[in-house]
Amino acid sequence: MTGTFITVEGPDGAGKTTQLQLLAERLTAEGYDIVMTREPGGTRIGNEIRSLILNPAFSEMDEMTEILLYAASRAQHVNELIRPALAAGKIVLCDRFIDASIAYQGYGLGYSIEQVRTINHQATNGLEPDRTYLFDLTVTDSKQRMMERGALDRIEQRDDLFRQRVYEGFMTLAEQEPERIQLVNANQSIEVLQNNLCQDLLTYLEKRERLS
Repeated sequence: MTGTFITVEGPDGAGKTTQLQLLAERLTAEGYDIVMTREPGGTRIGNEIRSLILNPAFSEMDEMTEILLYAASRAQHVNELIRPALAAGKIVLCDRFIDASIAYQGYGLGYSIEQVRTINHQATNGLEPDRTYLFDLTVTDSKQRMMERGALDRIEQRDDLFRQRVYEGFMTLAEQEPERIQLVNANQSIEVLQNNLCQDLLTYLEKRERLS
């Protein structure tokens, strides 16, 4: 059986990473074979690229360089880790994927959405998530959570106008692909949010298994 590719997306500070870890633990306990990963990163090369992209010291980084670095990390990630795991029938849980590039570099930086899509389509050879959970968190709440968390990376240091464009970009993607992208209220408690995610994903996986 071909594996299942699940991604989580949303503004910074939305709690994606915490929920993904809890989701991985729950699915493992249910007997599923899980691979948990993140972007940018996920591989040795990808992690090196991540350090370049997020380092506040590189404030001079050109916006197209940023777009291409994300795509380069993604290309390595897909070919080294994600596709082999899916071919082995595993469930891949990934913190961010192409939707993030469209929201942050497309809508956020104002680049052509189609250009960003094309670059990433080439980088991944057309791989798309089967299901995406988009954590809905306002710009105000996102900023507050990031400030409470501490030091901000290069992307997180951008202004509120950028964050608002990113948020609106994510909402546009959700409207365009309602079957794949499931909106999640990120202001729920960790326990309630986790329970809702688990119930939805387990139902989705059971349905895929019946249809396979």
